[in-house]
Amino acid sequence: MTDTTSTTPRAKKRFRWSAVFDHSILILGSLFMLLPVFLALTTSSHDNVEIQREGLKFWFGSDIDENFGNAMFEKGGFTKTVTGMTMLMNSFILGIGFAIGKIILSMMAAYAIVYFRFRFATFAFWMIFTTILLPLEVRILPSYEVIQSIGLTNSYTGLIVPLLASATGTFFFRQFFLSVPEELVEAARIDGAGPVKFFIDILVPLSQTMIAAIFIIMFVYGWNQYLWPTLITTDEGLFTLVRGIRQIIQAYAEGSEIPEYGQAMALALIAMLPPVAIVIFFQSWFVKGLVESDK
Repeated sequence: MTDTTSTTPRAKKRFRWSAVFDHSILILGSLFMLLPVFLALTTSSHDNVEIQREGLKFWFGSDIDENFGNAMFEKGGFTKTVTGMTMLMNSFILGIGFAIGKIILSMMAAYAIVYFRFRFATFAFWMIFTTILLPLEVRILPSYEVIQSIGLTNSYTGLIVPLLASATGTFFFRQFFLSVPEELVEAARIDGAGPVKFFIDILVPLSQTMIAAIFIIMFVYGWNQYLWPTLITTDEGLFTLVRGIRQIIQAYAEGSEIPEYGQAMALALIAMLPPVAIVIFFQSWFVKGLVESDK
């Protein structure tokens, strides 16, 4: 009896046009999103006079080092006292303070809702969750009135604290805490762990991936804030990068000086780097944290 398996022709793989179409859409979408970044990079390498006269540039010039250096280290603004490094530091303080504060408040709120048996806990959660439907613009004037009345304008506290309450973070941490096995709670109770010890020693370590996911969301959200810092700060020493880009365009005498377009483009590119780096660094934790919230 002869073995026919070796002579049987191997089945050919079918060529799928759907895969080609899908990848083409992804590539075109990526190029479409990267095109503004490329234009900002190429334009930032040209002289301000040339940019003013000809608009956006599609290839590199010879002034890229000068524009990036001036954007980061040259004192500018209306008072000629603030640098790009100062604004970068302010953006880091706002982004990190915003993210850490929201995580702490969200974890404590979710912990109370899930593990403390009190009346109307579910109702309280949904009242908190409905605030996610309210954009920042709805509550920004009352928040500004409160901050101004207690003298926290032009301060890091005024920049960070009023925006810390987060329905999004509370929702995700609540979903994650609900996925923690009840047996773990019982074991901790038998071992004599109180509410604070259970929270710090057990829940916080278990929530590392969720903390990373929420940190990314909140850091990027805080880093990109423009409206609130514009209202709450008039001291240029507290300006963030996002606001500083606009400031560079405005801070010139009318009709006598060309706006620093090259520096503005350079600052825009610099402002993109930290959020991108955070997302890349925590990418696996971000995906894992969001998936674990649905267990």
